[in-house]
Amino acid sequence: MTGRSGAVSFWLSTAGDLTPRPPLDGSTDADVAILGAGYTGLWTAWYLLRREPGLRVAICEQEVAGFGASGRNGAWCVANLGVSPGELARRYGRDAARRTTFALRAAVDEIGGVCAAEGLDAGYRKDGLLRIARGAHELPALRAGWDERDGLGLAEGCALLDAGELAGRVRVADARGAMFDPHCATVHPGRLVRGLAGLVERAGATIYEGTRVTGIDAGPRPALRTCRGTVRAGTVVLAGEAYLARQSRLHRHVLPLYSLVVLTEPLPDARWSAIGWARGECLSSHRYTVDYLSRTADGRILFGGRGAPYHYGSRVRPEHDRHAGTHAHLRDALFDWFPPLRGIGFTHAWGGPLAMPRDWLPTVAHNPRTGLAAAFGYTGQGVATANLAGRILAARITGGTSEFDDLPFVGHRPRRWEPEPVRWVAVRLMQRAAARLDARARRTGRAPTGRSLPERLLRH
Repeated sequence: MTGRSGAVSFWLSTAGDLTPRPPLDGSTDADVAILGAGYTGLWTAWYLLRREPGLRVAICEQEVAGFGASGRNGAWCVANLGVSPGELARRYGRDAARRTTFALRAAVDEIGGVCAAEGLDAGYRKDGLLRIARGAHELPALRAGWDERDGLGLAEGCALLDAGELAGRVRVADARGAMFDPHCATVHPGRLVRGLAGLVERAGATIYEGTRVTGIDAGPRPALRTCRGTVRAGTVVLAGEAYLARQSRLHRHVLPLYSLVVLTEPLPDARWSAIGWARGECLSSHRYTVDYLSRTADGRILFGGRGAPYHYGSRVRPEHDRHAGTHAHLRDALFDWFPPLRGIGFTHAWGGPLAMPRDWLPTVAHNPRTGLAAAFGYTGQGVATANLAGRILAARITGGTSEFDDLPFVGHRPRRWEPEPVRWVAVRLMQRAAARLDARARRTGRAPTGRSLPERLLRH
């Protein structure tokens, strides 16, 4: 195992051998060349080779498979986008919101099905999600979320829980109720992405690790130009998520925002009994600044959230993966959620960039004229979406159409982010505004009105 890759996250450090695969050695040809060996690139390769087993598929990865968000995330595999079903309905209509949600729910199950069929030990468990109202000020958001789903006919299998019913599942400080959504699983992200890499190799793809893409050529003979040579192909797939901001062609299509994580030591049974979290549901509140919790198979708690500062020029650098102030805040926040856990230790802290599109909606696109295909902009909710994106791209590359072509994000052309320094000023102001909104609501016990400019801009 390489020290650098193993130190990226708990998930990669417990995913098995990380010895890098050989890099590209000179220029070569392929039918499909893919930038990025994360979930999107690997699922695309997997479904391409399922549809046409003889395809020559080459994947170029700067580090090792799973080095990015696929090996660092919060373990959620959930049927959500950055845009809520209600906002999708407002933008694109009721039918589009329903079809998108059903497609994502099917993607959650598809991942579990592939793991079972192919023997992937990815720790897949479908225990659902609890969106918790912590304090009276979060109850309006909880009720609005329920009403949106119920009004769209998407509440089947979901449940609105009062404080007592929630306490029967998990005891969270100042919890006033929750919505249970069964369409969410947990995975071991590192084992999923590394196992998927092995699957696509056995299916015939070649993964070149340690191969940094330095340029992208479009046109009749598209190509990935790398530090080790050029891969010419019939189609080039851009699947680098937040790291696409490093490519001049896509620099303003996505904004790299950092999401950070802390992980506890394994908890003894008495600690688990104190908080009652006996099942494996994912947990989250309704904060603007976002929090997400999951329970690991070996009895740890993962607590993640945003708040790390945006870096000027959309810089993505290894030193940004950790931010002492944000990690300290996350450790304190865990004790705020679960006071009986005070005194437990933390063994890991990490982070990484996620890709934020200007309108919060991902893009899955294929242009036969330029020979380029791409999927990006998952806003930190890409585990299930990447699977769906891979199926869509594989169908379009091999057959020209997909059954999902009418979903709002297929062929989507997002508005670009503003140039610097406007981008840095605006994003940092919005980050601070979101933190102030959360702090004010918690302090006063009153829900945000939804009328202020930051609230309107943050609505999704």
